[in-house]
Amino acid sequence: MKQTWRWFGPADPIPLADLHQAGVQGIVTALHQFAPGVAWPEQAIDARVAALAQAGYTWDVVESLPVSEAIKTQGPQMAGHIAAYKISMERLAVRGIKTICYNFMPVLDWTRTDLAAPQPHGGTAMVFDLVDFAAFDLHILQRAQAIDDYDDALRDMAQARFDAMDDVRRKKLQTNVTAGLPGANDTWRIEDVTHHLGTYDGIAPVRLRQNLIDFLTQVVPTAERLGVRLCCHPDDPPFPLLGLPRVMSNLSDYATVLDAVDSPANGATLCTGSLGVDAGFDPVAFVHALGDRIHFVHLRNTKRLEGPDPARPSFFEAAHLEGDTDMVATVHALMEQQAQRKAQGRTDWEMPMRPDHGQAILTDLQTHSTPGYPLIGRMRGLAELRGIMAGWRSTWNNIPLTEGRGD
Repeated sequence: MKQTWRWFGPADPIPLADLHQAGVQGIVTALHQFAPGVAWPEQAIDARVAALAQAGYTWDVVESLPVSEAIKTQGPQMAGHIAAYKISMERLAVRGIKTICYNFMPVLDWTRTDLAAPQPHGGTAMVFDLVDFAAFDLHILQRAQAIDDYDDALRDMAQARFDAMDDVRRKKLQTNVTAGLPGANDTWRIEDVTHHLGTYDGIAPVRLRQNLIDFLTQVVPTAERLGVRLCCHPDDPPFPLLGLPRVMSNLSDYATVLDAVDSPANGATLCTGSLGVDAGFDPVAFVHALGDRIHFVHLRNTKRLEGPDPARPSFFEAAHLEGDTDMVATVHALMEQQAQRKAQGRTDWEMPMRPDHGQAILTDLQTHSTPGYPLIGRMRGLAELRGIMAGWRSTWNNIPLTEGRGD
């Protein structure tokens, strides 16, 4: 697999030139300065391509070309936003950028309650704590329907947790949760969150899934013509929050959507961390079932924590080889899939992967980075994943590790 790295653009505190020292082979990036629903300008795409080329890299994956809320809810601006999406695809494809990751999560791109929880080894990790989240939902957001989403015991735990927080801790919790709102950071008020949640009133999972299928029905023919591979990222975490529907949380969800729009251009982003929060997730079975439609891979690990609701577990971002997902078996299954593709003569046989998230360790603790994206923690993860791939190649090809091949 091609070893890529997510880079957030010129504002990213990690210089592109430094990544060669980590063995990075390609870059995953996006034009985050443009709102969903806006066609990416050619000049901005060219500027990003040039910046990457100057540093010795190619733009391997767009993550992400965001799907607007108007498309997800089929609001009044949907037609214009889909037209803009196709224009962006055209402009990217003509420049040779043909793998596009997106998600269909309502409002929240991801959800954590602590972005830097201390770990026993001295580093920090991102955490989702269901009691903290319920405290936010019930007592900070004060969502009217929240009382129906938690049983008596969990509501009591949330009340006690909220009462024990001072104003600083409550504000920090709000900031942490809203960090997963696209373009939000510290700019979203509680009123903004409430407004966006209201746009999903009456939209059940079955309708949201159909909206996703409708979107793909319109954009996949363009992707086919351009040779573009679209790949949907799973829900993070893979269970409902804030009363919002989820439609890409497990193998069954993916199989339904990929079957509904049956095209090689309609594919999956396999994120072992997001899907792995579900105790029933089997990554090897996912690869065996949908391997030929996996266009992009996020390799990260999570560790479930004992909590009040097994269906909505608390969890933390574990080191890449230390969570609930069997990373060795997962990487081996992906490498076998890749070998099959190569034998079939597929031009897209090599899957781009990246070490997704990472614990903040060593000098990460003294530097600023995007939450979940520290330099040293991800570099450790990439080195570990590279070792698994090298071991698989040695066994598969029956050659010494020192003579391992690039594929």
